[in-house]
Amino acid sequence: MTHIYTLLAHAGGDIDQSSGALIPPIELATTYERHPDGSYPLGFKYARDGNPTRRRLECALSKLEGGSDCRAFSSGMAAGNAIFQAFSPGDHVLIPDDVYHGIRHLVFDHFGLRGPVATAVNMSDTKVVESAFRDNTRMIWIESPSNPILKITDIKMISEIARARGAMVVVDATWTTPLLQPSFDLGADLVMYSLTKYMAGHSDVLGGAVLTREGSDVFDRICTYQQQAGAVLDPFSSWLTIRGLRTLGVRLSHQCASAQEIASFLENHNRVRIVHYPGLKAHPEHAVAKSQMSGFGAMISFEIEGGEREAMQVAARVRVFTRATSLGATESLIEHRASMEGPQTQTPANLLRLSIGLEHSVDLIEDLDHALDGH
Repeated sequence: MTHIYTLLAHAGGDIDQSSGALIPPIELATTYERHPDGSYPLGFKYARDGNPTRRRLECALSKLEGGSDCRAFSSGMAAGNAIFQAFSPGDHVLIPDDVYHGIRHLVFDHFGLRGPVATAVNMSDTKVVESAFRDNTRMIWIESPSNPILKITDIKMISEIARARGAMVVVDATWTTPLLQPSFDLGADLVMYSLTKYMAGHSDVLGGAVLTREGSDVFDRICTYQQQAGAVLDPFSSWLTIRGLRTLGVRLSHQCASAQEIASFLENHNRVRIVHYPGLKAHPEHAVAKSQMSGFGAMISFEIEGGEREAMQVAARVRVFTRATSLGATESLIEHRASMEGPQTQTPANLLRLSIGLEHSVDLIEDLDHALDGH
């Protein structure tokens, strides 16, 4: 079996047959020739249905994750929305109680009675998940590690529970990618990414993707919804994401190693109350994370002594980290999540979230040290 690092190095890189170029060109066309018999023998007819560059990305993602098919969307939220749209009004779905705030707003504020009915549960407690099932529960949405508390869900166990009850499992693998967590091998039916983050990896792409382990009516409905609603990834963003995939292995490995060092530093700092990072033995789900992840990721959240005012002051004093939202790119970011998420946030007011980039860990630790100490 080919190692994933090798697959990444060649992702989407078929040699262009017209020129011999090692990097395939960007196909910008929106419409394609129809033959006299009415057919489209090359497989493309209109950009909403498919585009050669986007299809190249989708095939690369399917191969990396070990799925059977993929669709690339205009954003991670567009991808998530398409999944929920594939279920009927009144269908019951389970989501984490600390799910990404965008998904929470989508499910509870946007859909209402027009879409699936959601129950938020503690996904780290399998007994709680099992007790929340209803006769009409159709899907479980897993986010592991969760955003921003980095709680861990036992994907394999939850998948077994779902399968016994006839429900699908969807894993938001934005933070882990196929490099750190084999979602399909652990039992997921669908995998979703925000390509904006680690996959593209350079803060210059907005995109998302949905992958399926095998064909299903739900995935067919997702494809139909995308074709009709038009939330497709544009060719240039598709090409940029393919470029990003080729360095994902070395980027994420470095970022994970740095994150482990930084989390250990924060764990021992007298101004830090708690560090949320699954690579620390003190993390309540460390053992589960270790059993299903090949690396603990490059995201860290920590709560400082004090409240929102003190947390904002720490964020304001950094010099190497950048104060910005998003994650997964080459630069390290720090963010006060509660103020970003708005008045309905469930995130502690004293929490800061870190996205570890490619800088040297010594510089990042020194930056956090002076910020925490008030220098």
